Amino acid sequence: MCGIAGILNAQGSADRDLLQRMLDALRHRGPDDEGVYADGGVALGQRRLAIIDLDTGHQPLSNEDGSVWITFNGEIYNFQSLREQLEKKGHQFRTHSDTETIVHAYETYGAECVQHLRGMFAFALWDAKEQQLFLARDRVGKKPLFYAQVNGQFLFASELQGLLQSPDIRREVELATIDEYLTYGYIPAPRTAFKGVFKLPPAHTLTVRVEGSGVRMEAERYWQLMYEPKLPLTEDEACERLLELLREAVRLRLISDVPLGAFLSGGIDSSAVVALMSELSDKPVKTFSIGFEEVAFNELDYARTVAQRFGTEHHEFIVRPNALEVVPKLVRHYGEPYADSSAVPSFYVAQMTRQHVTVALNGDGGDECFAGYERYAGNALAERYGKIPAPLRRGILEPLRHLLPNSLNRRSRLRQVRRFLEVASQPMEQRYLRWVTTVTPEQKDALYTNEFRWQVGRLTGWNVSTSQPPNLPTWLLDLFTQTDGLHPLDRTLFVDVNSYLPYDLLVKMDIATMANSLEARSPFLDYKVMEFAARLPAHYKLRGTTLKYLLKKALRPLLPADNLHRRKQGFGVPVGDWFRSELKELLHDTVLSQRALQRGYFNGDALRQLVDDHVQRREDYTYQLWALLMLELWHREFVD
Repeated sequence: MCGIAGILNAQGSADRDLLQRMLDALRHRGPDDEGVYADGGVALGQRRLAIIDLDTGHQPLSNEDGSVWITFNGEIYNFQSLREQLEKKGHQFRTHSDTETIVHAYETYGAECVQHLRGMFAFALWDAKEQQLFLARDRVGKKPLFYAQVNGQFLFASELQGLLQSPDIRREVELATIDEYLTYGYIPAPRTAFKGVFKLPPAHTLTVRVEGSGVRMEAERYWQLMYEPKLPLTEDEACERLLELLREAVRLRLISDVPLGAFLSGGIDSSAVVALMSELSDKPVKTFSIGFEEVAFNELDYARTVAQRFGTEHHEFIVRPNALEVVPKLVRHYGEPYADSSAVPSFYVAQMTRQHVTVALNGDGGDECFAGYERYAGNALAERYGKIPAPLRRGILEPLRHLLPNSLNRRSRLRQVRRFLEVASQPMEQRYLRWVTTVTPEQKDALYTNEFRWQVGRLTGWNVSTSQPPNLPTWLLDLFTQTDGLHPLDRTLFVDVNSYLPYDLLVKMDIATMANSLEARSPFLDYKVMEFAARLPAHYKLRGTTLKYLLKKALRPLLPADNLHRRKQGFGVPVGDWFRSELKELLHDTVLSQRALQRGYFNGDALRQLVDDHVQRREDYTYQLWALLMLELWHREFVD
């Protein structure tokens, strides 16, 4: 696991001093070693967190004749079998690292080498014979890769902080992405919050060649998760095959030359990983859990149940409001606005874990593979709801929502019924978008100043001549257009795998762990597990309102019943309550500050009303206020 950076200069020699500054900004991703390869206009650098082949895995490294050089971030779990195949083809290896297999795979397969890699990765490979830089990112986006083209140079780095070391990159805000951020809570690839700076999407390669006084870039997608045709398996056969694949995915992720453990929330996915680790390990697994003093958010009891069942070496940490002291540090690491408040406990569990191990397995991806979010069940109910005669829906059922109490408890069933009735009769795409939206179009219309509304409208196609709410964003709706013909559940799973998973969950995990020099591994995101899950019949994943039906059935012999059948809790943070108490002053001093209002984005009166309604418990605006807080802190760190 590492931090990588590099330069391709079409107008002269690569700036070694700039590369060094880029690597210095990534030191936290790789505190164990540093390496640089430079030759004329190309320079590759790496900060290393040593996991495999501690003695000879120094990077960048090359092929036998030095014509191909690589800087690599990630882990290739099938590197041993891949090495055997490449040796049979005549390749000679100098190290025992997984990195060297990529170099020789590229020599053999060219750009198709990525198809042979089973793991998480972001790498840049310089081909001296072809005079081209070849970059690639793993299938689901575990490892990040940012890039920019400025003044005849191509720059890349694992984090935005690396790129921003270049004085040629202007820290000019891309206003359209601020609107996207407020919609989704993150900024989808390939855009970033800065003009002229981009991130390579998951499952993409990027080939960069010198052309005249500049560079030419060509991106290509190499993998997409397919949900058809469905596998003709009985439930028992599917359970057996699922456990085989998961067990293999866990086994491959136990390969390490340094100590490893596991994050344990007490939910199904992390508990399954711990169960299989315990089965495959010859000593107790080290497990790490996070909790809160607020009972509604605390899952420690469930985590302890699993830890006791498998005799793990268990560690716990309680997150309190003063934990937000770490937020400025997180803002710096993310590099662009990011609105998932669970970044805070994720950082602390990674910090605690790093005190004991260097690698931690987790349960990321289980929900997106096997239908673990309650919105999947809600969507299925809405499909049935749409078949009710319209007069009955409009005349009786939908008016009921106005009679339901507006609970501030986000997990309240009455609150969920109210939200369901608000959008249940809408088309699936728009209904789904409203369920995952952070700041709604109506809220934006009240919050945005006329000037900001006009600027964003010019970039995104709003009807700026009226005060009507803007059109729903098209990016997520465009993802739905790629799913025509699929079962409604598979459509929503596809969208989440291509949106929420890579741009929210995996960004959070990468930043939280790498900020603490910790490697995270995710067995559920093994592409063979994902491909198997995608092709299971929809009713194997969602049965009535039972989420993860088949996964629960397969895990029944392994996990405690209480852990298998409890309601999904999610990795929530009681920040909404904190905004009404210990963090009220921070909220006012940041979001409502003159400094924030002078940016010209938001109407001060509407913003104060939003804060006041939340603090006075008239509404719950936790997600919106956290997003606004993070946006202002990002501006202070990166723009001011």
